[in-house]
Amino acid sequence: MLWKKDAEVAEWVTRFTVGEDYRWDTLLLPYDLEGTRVQAWTLHELALLSESELKRIYRTLDELEVEWKEGQLTVRPEDEDCHTVIELRLVAELGEVGKRIHTGRSRNDQVLVALRLFMMDHLLRVGDLTRQAALELCRLAERSPSILMPGYTHFQRAMPSTAALWALGFAELMASDLVTLAAAHEQTSISPLGSAAGYGVPLLSIPREEQARRLGFRTHQLHVTAVQLSRGKLELQAVHALVQVAATANRLASDLVLFNSSEFGFVTLPEELCTGSSIMPQKRNPDVAELIRAGYHRLLAEMNLLATLPANLPSGYHRDLQLTKEAAMRSLLLTADLLTALRQIVHGVQFDGSRAALATTPEILATSRALEKVRAGAPFRDAYRAAAGELHTLETPEPDAVLQSYSVDGYPGRERPDLVRRLIKEQSQWLDELPAAPVA
Repeated sequence: MLWKKDAEVAEWVTRFTVGEDYRWDTLLLPYDLEGTRVQAWTLHELALLSESELKRIYRTLDELEVEWKEGQLTVRPEDEDCHTVIELRLVAELGEVGKRIHTGRSRNDQVLVALRLFMMDHLLRVGDLTRQAALELCRLAERSPSILMPGYTHFQRAMPSTAALWALGFAELMASDLVTLAAAHEQTSISPLGSAAGYGVPLLSIPREEQARRLGFRTHQLHVTAVQLSRGKLELQAVHALVQVAATANRLASDLVLFNSSEFGFVTLPEELCTGSSIMPQKRNPDVAELIRAGYHRLLAEMNLLATLPANLPSGYHRDLQLTKEAAMRSLLLTADLLTALRQIVHGVQFDGSRAALATTPEILATSRALEKVRAGAPFRDAYRAAAGELHTLETPEPDAVLQSYSVDGYPGRERPDLVRRLIKEQSQWLDELPAAPVA
């Protein structure tokens, strides 16, 4: 082990301290390679590496990146982390030159460089998947423009709604989630490199601003003590944004599970996204939608870890903070899977207008009856009581007449998918302003 002192370490201690980190560090390898390229450039700038030595390091790092892409480079439990894998390879191939690579940095700032680059990359991915899901909801609204269905409050039929109105409500909410994701990406885009173990590097003039630029960060943390203090805090902000996205997905999936039930029958879910029963031949279970719904709770658990684990720790680094890495990475990967599943299920869902019509019973027009009396001059409270006494006289809603009674954009029959598309475009503009590629 690269970091071992003179004393032998018991196998169980290694297993306990490493945990599952080696699996997550395999995913961090390409990002740590990126950070190591900038570290090599830094040492060249400080005259600690010659031009030829820098090129030799770059060539080795390029080889490692190819091996990672081909699945040949992984982190094993005995390696402990991705940093060890890279440094041992540099030493094995370059000898004394490889031994210099860690000059002026610590695993503390090294892991945060890799983790934040991973987070930035995957927040962009989650943002794009959120945009795709929102646009898919717009398309669902456009292919179901006049399907009348009940709107519910307290789980009881309340007032008229439409399939398009249902879909666009979620699409608009996802546009709002894009703003939250953008804020999380901006906060994550701050370089920790050069902070070392949290107290800077003596004797070496580390070019921290240029390091940040070359890595694609928007800036760097000026006072090095802020780096370890922000560990867990930046991850919490990112996962909180993911929880907001998952909360939208949770409510949507819950509706689809309900609407797909025999009791409602408002929608048919894509057959390929449902499963059968091991004992009941007739069953088509909405497993994908149910797991989308459940994913929100898993993210809440990870967010709770990030909110509570750093609390009450004195300033500086503590090994407790190792667990924040897995929580952040797991949350990003899970959210991407949730959104991929959500987009596919929305793409294939079909509303059943005839079943929705059966549920659109006369009492949902009670508010309309009251407002008719208001237009005739009655005070609303009198009209309300009068309409309540006339429920038995209400007739089955006629879709065209119901939808024509609304005159305000965003009401049933006045859905504006075009405006939601415009909003999605505005709120996702940050996704198309990708950070500059590293130049090291």
